[in-house]
Amino acid sequence: MPHPYSEIPEFAAHAEASGIVRIPNEQDVPFTSRVRAIVDTAEFQRLRHISQLGLAAHVYPGANHTRFEHALGVFNNAIRYLWQLGRDERFTAMVDRHRAEVLLVAALLHDLGHWPFCHPIEDLSLPNLPPHEAHAAEFLRGDGELAQVLLREWSIEADEVLDVLVEKTDSPELRLIRSILSGPIDIDKMDYLERDSLHCGVPYGRHFDRHRLIQSLVVNEAGDGLAISQKGRTAAELMVFARYVMFSEVYWHHAVRSATSMFARAFYELHQQFDLQSLFRLTDSEMIRLLRNEAAGKACEPLVNGVFGPRRELYKRAAEYAHFQHPELYSLLAGRPFEFLVRCSRQLAAELTTATGSTILPEEVLIDAPPPHREIEFRVPIYFPREGVYRPLGEVSPVVESLGKRQFDDCVKRVRVFVRPSLAATLSDPKVLESSLRSAIQSTDNAT
Repeated sequence: MPHPYSEIPEFAAHAEASGIVRIPNEQDVPFTSRVRAIVDTAEFQRLRHISQLGLAAHVYPGANHTRFEHALGVFNNAIRYLWQLGRDERFTAMVDRHRAEVLLVAALLHDLGHWPFCHPIEDLSLPNLPPHEAHAAEFLRGDGELAQVLLREWSIEADEVLDVLVEKTDSPELRLIRSILSGPIDIDKMDYLERDSLHCGVPYGRHFDRHRLIQSLVVNEAGDGLAISQKGRTAAELMVFARYVMFSEVYWHHAVRSATSMFARAFYELHQQFDLQSLFRLTDSEMIRLLRNEAAGKACEPLVNGVFGPRRELYKRAAEYAHFQHPELYSLLAGRPFEFLVRCSRQLAAELTTATGSTILPEEVLIDAPPPHREIEFRVPIYFPREGVYRPLGEVSPVVESLGKRQFDDCVKRVRVFVRPSLAATLSDPKVLESSLRSAIQSTDNAT
């Protein structure tokens, strides 16, 4: 019996290893004429100039891969997921060929709305700031080149893709498709864990069995999301741990967070000077040039130059408070709006000026803390075919159960105080810094 999606051209290209484009690490991505038509649009080519990891290259020099490469990897994963799920009669009863092709296009375009340094900017929670998924609509307008390509080459309306990326309508079929693109074991995480690990030169995100995990994919009990069969349990446990370690050692590495905090504070101080809708259509280099020009002569200029100037001058970590070491102080700052952190850091600079007798400017002290939104929790059902039952992974896995005793964010993210390098020696006494920080938090709370 033929595979239900075997007539989709990209599946044939994948099987025959012809009409491909190669991306790291030795992945052959099907590159049919209609895929090429999407990739060659100006909207998609823009992703060549949007970095995947933003400021991580300040710490990991190889982390210069782009959203373009990542998008091709996610698209390749979508083909692999669909090939496996096409063996599940419950899945094929809900996802016909057209819906499968909509998923392929959505996978290829899932980061279309990303702007430079998107995630740090989203964490600022600025007024009228669209999520990057919603911003994709800017590039999928009906009169645009990309929307016309989708209609002409794929017989897919742009709104069908947008409905997968940003929920507008609801049905079990759409929830099932969306779970493949965004969920605990989605095609996005499957790619970025490996790709980010590869380019950063670390092993953490590559040490789980992707093939085994994909081979275990099934539909969940409700029929509106993914589950994995019992044989994929160990692979799922390793993926949970891979993600945990990547957050701990890469995404929330203290120097990466220093660069991120410097950028975030500078952007916060300058954002009212920009038309954000126009700004978010720029490439990395264009935005950097605009930020440097706008910061010239302003108090935030050292922040911008320290990250993007001719000399790397990242702020130093003066203090760090983890949930398991300093739960009280951590809880006072974790999850606070960025605007509160800015006011608190300004007050901290004033408190430290008094405590040390040295003049410390408001922009010379930064407070970094986990943002209000939480990372997606790894909740996925495990199917036991002999019993015909589904059980939560956390219930049957000591690894996942142990990590789940506390929120994922609390385990891997820290509250940190960063200061301009010239102040590191002045602020070396942890007792003075902690006392000043407590006073700053109280003063900021009282003023709210």
